[in-house]
Amino acid sequence: MQGSGKRSSVISRPRIMIALGLVHVASAAAAATAPGTPYPTKPIRIIVPQSAGGSTDLAARLVTQRLSDALGQPIVVDNRPGAGSLNGTETVAKAAPDGYTLLAVAASFTINPSLHDKLPFDPVRDFSAITRLAALPHILVVHPSLPVKSVRELIALAKAKPGELNYASSGIATSTHLATELFKYMTGTDMIQVPFKGGAPGVVGLLSGQVQLYFATISTALPHVKSNKIRALAVTTAKRSMVAPEFPTIAEAGVPGYEHASWIGLLAPTQTPAPVISKLHAESAKVVYIPEVKAFLLRDGLEPVGDSPQEFSGIVKSEVSKWMKVVKAAGIKPQ
Repeated sequence: MQGSGKRSSVISRPRIMIALGLVHVASAAAAATAPGTPYPTKPIRIIVPQSAGGSTDLAARLVTQRLSDALGQPIVVDNRPGAGSLNGTETVAKAAPDGYTLLAVAASFTINPSLHDKLPFDPVRDFSAITRLAALPHILVVHPSLPVKSVRELIALAKAKPGELNYASSGIATSTHLATELFKYMTGTDMIQVPFKGGAPGVVGLLSGQVQLYFATISTALPHVKSNKIRALAVTTAKRSMVAPEFPTIAEAGVPGYEHASWIGLLAPTQTPAPVISKLHAESAKVVYIPEVKAFLLRDGLEPVGDSPQEFSGIVKSEVSKWMKVVKAAGIKPQ
């Protein structure tokens, strides 16, 4: 019996030490998320669900350089391309809601539910909006041979010649494609898509007269507008563009309520504490308006935004609903 008791005490000591260690870890974890604990206390990871070098990646890296200084912690940009951005997005949806794993995402985030029957996440339910970092306006441009000088004239011509006008896109279900489909949906017009392998080839197709119109990103089209090689009719955003304020919006020019822009936004997993979201928003919204950052964004046709979490959340909800209607009406299928 004595030997048995001795063994028991020897075995119990490691168990006690393990138990104390677990208590310490649990206490540290609780302290890290306890109310009043400064955030952040460790490095932050921002997942970009696209390859390095794209506009989402470049904007994320530009902003995180200054955001890291503001928050006092390193920020690592982690590219997770694959499955049309779904892989990296799912990773963040399933991450701990503690503010240390964030998502930098493009506007395709709100289009994906329209193109896929089953997503491994819900763009509204599984994420907390922080802010849109920047928006990329599109501009409606036409070949000089097309006899229209306004949006109203284009609509009249398209209705007079249903199915005869053609337009460029940078690919099926891309932002330039959907900008045109939204226009068709809202104006009751019928035009034929000519998909190209990217935005720049679409502009080349317009310059050569292969296509007659294009809802191009403003950064790819504006140099050719300024050299009078193509004609600009209007921009797609709700407000006039910072880059080209001389052009009206499509809503002003004859299609009330029309609004479309590519954007780059910052999201966190759902249930991330409100104080963490507020701090990330406040600092991000400041960073995009730092003169050097703003100038760099504008140079690439991106306009700083920095809207509130509530505003951004509302945009996500409304765009998911909008694209559901447009994609269904156009019969678009993922490629």
